[in-house]
Amino acid sequence: MTPNFVIPAPPVPSVAVRGTDARFPVRRIFCVGRNYAEHAREMGHDPNREPPFFFTKPADALVEDGAQLPFPPATDNLHFEGEMVVAIGLAGRDITPGTALTHVWGYGPGNDLTRRDIQAQAKEMRRPWDMAKGFDHSAVCGALVPVAHCGHPETGRLTTHVDGELRQETDLSQMIWPVADVISHLSGLVALEPGDLIYSGTPAGVGALRAGQTCTVSIDQLGSASVTFA
Repeated sequence: MTPNFVIPAPPVPSVAVRGTDARFPVRRIFCVGRNYAEHAREMGHDPNREPPFFFTKPADALVEDGAQLPFPPATDNLHFEGEMVVAIGLAGRDITPGTALTHVWGYGPGNDLTRRDIQAQAKEMRRPWDMAKGFDHSAVCGALVPVAHCGHPETGRLTTHVDGELRQETDLSQMIWPVADVISHLSGLVALEPGDLIYSGTPAGVGALRAGQTCTVSIDQLGSASVTFA
């Protein structure tokens, strides 16, 4: 029976699947903080002492490859953060690292856009980061590649370019917490469900974006995700 909603139900957020007209429906977006040692250091933290931590973005903050975006309001310091996105296809709780990858449906390139000035102010005042991370159009995600086509990438070059200039470059093997460990740790905090996305963390080199610029995140085997700001 169809519920009798009092207002029109919002559409289901989704992401393209590479090479098909199919869509991956998105339930929640989790993001890993400081999962590359050099990025942790550039943000003033010791990567050898910290377990993974997570923050979230609303699913309707998703933006696809090729989007033309308005420059976000309330910031003078919008930052790019290129990363690999993990799409969950099988539910689980308290998942062990040894079985974690069986819960993955696919992978893709992503960009965790951040209002760095709002984040800095929130940190200083010991307030939540929500408005720094979870604003409109803040979760860029390229087309997902099913595991059947890409396997589970443990190595591979990740780059971020702004107007064609290289700004970030790393290898996926440099993650402090590999994907299996991230899934295991997160599933001890919440029950993962099909449709969840995990942004697995960004390397060093994050920096500012300006209106009129184009930012492209590329990952070997997984393609790219590019957005341009008005």
